[in-house]
Amino acid sequence: MNPYHQSLILIGMPGAGKSTLGLLLAKNLAKDFVDTDLLIQLEHRKTLQDILHEKGYLALREAEERVLLNAQYPSHIIATGGSAVYSATGMQHLKQFGPIIFLDVSIESLEKRIHNMNNRGIARPANQTFAEVYAERRPLYLQYADIVIDCNGKNQEQLVDEVIYEEADAFIQYEA
Repeated sequence: MNPYHQSLILIGMPGAGKSTLGLLLAKNLAKDFVDTDLLIQLEHRKTLQDILHEKGYLALREAEERVLLNAQYPSHIIATGGSAVYSATGMQHLKQFGPIIFLDVSIESLEKRIHNMNNRGIARPANQTFAEVYAERRPLYLQYADIVIDCNGKNQEQLVDEVIYEEADAFIQYEA
């Protein structure tokens, strides 16, 4: 696959910067951008938090899996929801479009970034803390990642450059 036609799929915790970095990557790489959380909200005409309140976290994860499985996005930057990694079939489907990039951010940094934990639409049981969500999901992010980007202590410009470099390097190795 030509690197200009492949997509980059961003995974990581809520607050990791998938949507923000995704938009910057799309601009830098001349690719379209899609945010699967927005696709869920458009489909349901509700916020993620409203879906959680009305139907529960498992229904939100099911909605996310449907969006992932219906995704047909070559040459895109795809920002996934934080719980995308609970769907093995969804992740395998996305992988056909390009490498999966885990934006790895420390729990301490994430806790500083997220001030609206209870209104953020995080697909988790009501009694599960953010630290418990992190501990549960991080191994899944690492399992599915083709590329891991350590985001700690780096600004957005540095992260864009690192993702572009790592993605190009991975493509070269894949082709070899």
